[in-house]
Amino acid sequence: MLPRPAKYLLRIDDLCPTVSRVPWQRFAALIEEFNVRPILAVVPENHDPDLKKSPPDSQFWEQMRVMESMGAAIGLHGYRHLCAGRGTSLLPLHRISEFAGADPCTQREWIRAGLKILRGHGLTPEIWVAPRHGFDRNTLAALRAEGIPALSDGLARFPFTRAGLTWIPQQLWAPLEKPNGVWTICMHPNTAGDAEIEQLRTFLRGHANQFTSVNRVLAMPGLAELRPPERLYELLALWRVQASRFSKQLRLDNSP
Repeated sequence: MLPRPAKYLLRIDDLCPTVSRVPWQRFAALIEEFNVRPILAVVPENHDPDLKKSPPDSQFWEQMRVMESMGAAIGLHGYRHLCAGRGTSLLPLHRISEFAGADPCTQREWIRAGLKILRGHGLTPEIWVAPRHGFDRNTLAALRAEGIPALSDGLARFPFTRAGLTWIPQQLWAPLEKPNGVWTICMHPNTAGDAEIEQLRTFLRGHANQFTSVNRVLAMPGLAELRPPERLYELLALWRVQASRFSKQLRLDNSP
């Protein structure tokens, strides 16, 4: 049964010492003000030039440790965030990714190395967040082998189990009120402007008491494989997201 009223998770992506500092600190201030326990998706060893938005922050890792101690969940956000592969993801939302299609042994090496880096900074990563939603069955096998029990992805309306892992769906890229279910809102400091940050502030003012945490979600009773009706919903949601992105790309391609 869908939780009612709806529960929300906040996920902040692309975190690394060179994240765009001003927007990220505004997000961090909202997290503290409203006592949110977010998923902090941290890139262990960023090599992606698109994520080098500010000079390296010497306090970044300490801030991650403090936020984790306050209830945030640390997400393993890939390894180096170098998205150059063209393998087919289990969630086909992007044409390129870091992990989908990569050699199984390489994937496990990357995951092991990423975990070692984050743990070396005093963090305890507990959930997988794939760059560009790119992962395949070999990724899932590597996560199981390395002891990561959950991932933040998928488009169902509530958490479920699949392939030996717990999936906490990530369905929203902006705050949106829902009547029921568990909804993850994903935000990107490197691209968020004033309007997006203020939209989140307004949403938190009205819904802060509905925000939950990864630990609480994983403790929900009755987590199981999706039944056919919800699996159909998931497939239709994937089609809607793909159609929306295709339409947006057409508008960009045809713009003057």
